[in-house]
Amino acid sequence: MSMDGFKLDGKVALVTGAAQGIGRAISIALADAGATVVVSDIAAKSSAVDAVCVEITAAGGTASACELDVTATSRLAAVFDGVVADSGRLDILVNNAGILVRKPALEITEEDWDRVFSVNLRGLFFCAQAAAKHMVARGDGRIINIASQRALSASAGNAPYIASKAAVAGLTRALALDWISSGITVNAVGPGPVDTPLLADASPEMDLDIVRRSPAGRRLQPEEIAGAVVYLASPAAAAVNGHLLLVDAGWTIA
Repeated sequence: MSMDGFKLDGKVALVTGAAQGIGRAISIALADAGATVVVSDIAAKSSAVDAVCVEITAAGGTASACELDVTATSRLAAVFDGVVADSGRLDILVNNAGILVRKPALEITEEDWDRVFSVNLRGLFFCAQAAAKHMVARGDGRIINIASQRALSASAGNAPYIASKAAVAGLTRALALDWISSGITVNAVGPGPVDTPLLADASPEMDLDIVRRSPAGRRLQPEEIAGAVVYLASPAAAAVNGHLLLVDAGWTIA
């Protein structure tokens, strides 16, 4: 296959949680590969979303902003319908929005648990469902879920996050089977510890532990995750389905 197999010219992609961190890097990378990117996030991050769009267009890409709260499930269908109405199609969905609550397991409340799962799993599923309805009609589509290397490993004080990301990996396999006959592939990317605002509250001790435990001896950068997403979104990955692609610098094999 030529390098054309990795291009996304003419494709329309929507990225959730795209105002910062991994979502921002993914949006920029998809645009660099030729896709028109719908950069989405919650209303409180609208200025950051606009900044990502400006960055993409300044580099010669095409992007538009979209307000999207993945926990507002009753409104998701209308948001995705609007994207398709404005862009004419939706080829790629990247379910990147995610949160964590860092507490000892004995201190986790029902509210903590529900808040993490409402974004990381419930919102992810209903975004995938809303996108797939349009993709099924066209007989083609790519859905990429951002899971975590914690889907296969563990750390203290992150029980809801780890449980939700393990569930994302399982859900990815289930949806891959459900929609394969409709021409849709569903895959997941499992980042290792990444330098993002999500982990801004990490203690110096936690950062030191990551440096010690990671074979790379450092946190990863968001741009190091984005390439895997572009690959899974591209024609080159047409035969990859239901897979969790770890991008963790060898964390889970060390």
